[in-house]
Amino acid sequence: MKSVISGLAALVLAAGPAAAQEDPFAWLEEIDSPRAMAWVEAQNAKARARLEGDPRYQTYLAEARAIFTAKDRIPIPRLRAGGVDNLWQDEAHPHGLWRHASLASYSSAQPRWRTLIDVDALAKAEGRNWFFHGAPCLKPAETRCLVRLSDGGGDAVEIREFDATSGRFVDAGFRFAEGKQDAEWLDADTLIVGREWTKGEVTASGYPFVLKTVRRDGTATEVFRGARTDVSASAIVLRGEGAVDGLIASRGLTFFESEFSLLTEAGPQKLPLPRKASYQAYVDGRAIFTLQEPFAGFSAGALVGLPIAEFKRDPTSAKLELIFQPTERQAITETAETGGSLVVALLDEVKGAVDIWRRDGGRWAVKRLPLPKEASVALVSASAKDETLFVMTEGFLSPDALWLADAGDARAESVKTLPARFDAAQHKVQQFWATSADGTKIPYFVMSNKDAKLDGSTPTLMYGYGGFEVAETPAYRPELGKIWLERGGAYVLANIRGGGEFGPAWHQAALRENRQRAFDDFAAVAKDLFAKKVTSPRRLGIYGRSNGGVLTSVAMTQNPQLWGAVVIESPLIDMLRYHRLSAGASWVGEYGDPEVPGDRAFIARYSAYQLLKPEVTYPEPYITTNTRDDRVHPGHARKFAARLEALGAPYVYFENTFGGHANATDPELNSQRWARHYVYLTQKLMD
Repeated sequence: MKSVISGLAALVLAAGPAAAQEDPFAWLEEIDSPRAMAWVEAQNAKARARLEGDPRYQTYLAEARAIFTAKDRIPIPRLRAGGVDNLWQDEAHPHGLWRHASLASYSSAQPRWRTLIDVDALAKAEGRNWFFHGAPCLKPAETRCLVRLSDGGGDAVEIREFDATSGRFVDAGFRFAEGKQDAEWLDADTLIVGREWTKGEVTASGYPFVLKTVRRDGTATEVFRGARTDVSASAIVLRGEGAVDGLIASRGLTFFESEFSLLTEAGPQKLPLPRKASYQAYVDGRAIFTLQEPFAGFSAGALVGLPIAEFKRDPTSAKLELIFQPTERQAITETAETGGSLVVALLDEVKGAVDIWRRDGGRWAVKRLPLPKEASVALVSASAKDETLFVMTEGFLSPDALWLADAGDARAESVKTLPARFDAAQHKVQQFWATSADGTKIPYFVMSNKDAKLDGSTPTLMYGYGGFEVAETPAYRPELGKIWLERGGAYVLANIRGGGEFGPAWHQAALRENRQRAFDDFAAVAKDLFAKKVTSPRRLGIYGRSNGGVLTSVAMTQNPQLWGAVVIESPLIDMLRYHRLSAGASWVGEYGDPEVPGDRAFIARYSAYQLLKPEVTYPEPYITTNTRDDRVHPGHARKFAARLEALGAPYVYFENTFGGHANATDPELNSQRWARHYVYLTQKLMD
């Protein structure tokens, strides 16, 4: 037992889960209170001395900065108005330049850009910490846009109408004050908007549940109302060749359950879909959905289409039509729509591909884009005017490559490639399978030096997520390669249950009362690494952020003997209170509801905040979050650190004061963030 434990900490820890009602660190949930911020400043001072005071910090920072601000990065394209938009951030423009080039110019070695908004200059002129969060534009011309600006990088945005032709905000144009909101164009003078119309008119998760059309003269007309108990309500605009074919209200009952209704003059008409379905695209008069559960003869994972014109004529006779049914080892990761095609990115044994689906003779036909095999793929941007499409490919050791594709004839050519940022020739990638506690085979990748000794001595960083049907695939991580791999480290990606690597079933296997399976999978991968002598507990560190912070905090409390280092970033940790903090209530479908006794019982069995014990020796974690994270409350990370402090247990805590949940909105902020991460990992695993 620790020799020194404060009386308060001992009382709280002895009290067990019930002590959540008398949380001595609840005051750290008051985000900007003077007391809480004074605590943050004191913690940051200690972390800076420890991490930024390390002589390696400046070297790591310089290497990270060179990567995140490099002039030869691929400018990520967004197709608009026959050309390409891009948000470019570098040392001179950390908040970014929103700019535009013709497609031909963009495809050249030296594009000629026209600046639309200098976000840094705008922030300085208005005295705000603006970050650009996108700008949907009115089709088909795409010259009038709704610019989203976040003050500090959080999810809440201010919306302003912008004329991309003149490069100016529209005088007396559409404008909505900051909030968690969304707006889409119906026509040149009308929007469909979801927002907090009157104070408090949001769900428990903080999202809108009332949709209104808003005219240019300010007239707002309610068209759909969900309930405060929902997660959110949002609008889906079904746009054919320039005209709006229909408007769907998506009512989020839970994070994974929704009701979709076509808005008609007679009122909302529910679409024939199960609750676990996700909207994907609108192609050839069909609203396209994926099904996350069996329904009407279709299996889970199916990609289906609903003919909207038929549904309008007779809602009772319109039938879903099957487009594609993935196998047990496949998963649809994302979709996009072009002028006449449905573009589907999928995984097959955690390896990517892109299929193009078109209706031909009344049936759906498919062609595969010719892209590199054994690569991860991402759909970057698609044009609604024609068949133009951008796709990105990458691998652990293969730099990002941008492909310009024609969906009409399934052609693709590489137009830009990221220069190598580290010496990949010295490394290898292997895929293995660990056996979890219930016998399930869990795939994982190991990236290591070709000459690494199998004697348990290799410093290794393992990453996992395991939630929300998010598939974690091989990715080119320049900062990882440069700062970690080139110094002798190895990297492991664990494809644990809860993710989307193998479709809905892989995700649903670790939902709610089955969450322990994800934690068991993660521990099983670690033990398999030890058995193969890839590394050892002394040399194994783990990293997780957001939902991955649940994973790493639980890994630390359930299996402290397995880890030499633990990075917990932007985490959920107090799982008995998560539903009351920021957007937490929206995730009840993933974790369960702590207000329900049965749910609370299985959540309490793993909630790391309550399960820290004075008699256990824990690895020293690095806990980090962001003050302006309005998605996952910074109180989770703060309270976990404070509880460790009360125990007399070692920890390092750092909190950025802006940047939002992503923590990567500013390239300099991101460079500092990764430099601190790797200093900590070097200290714990390499020294």
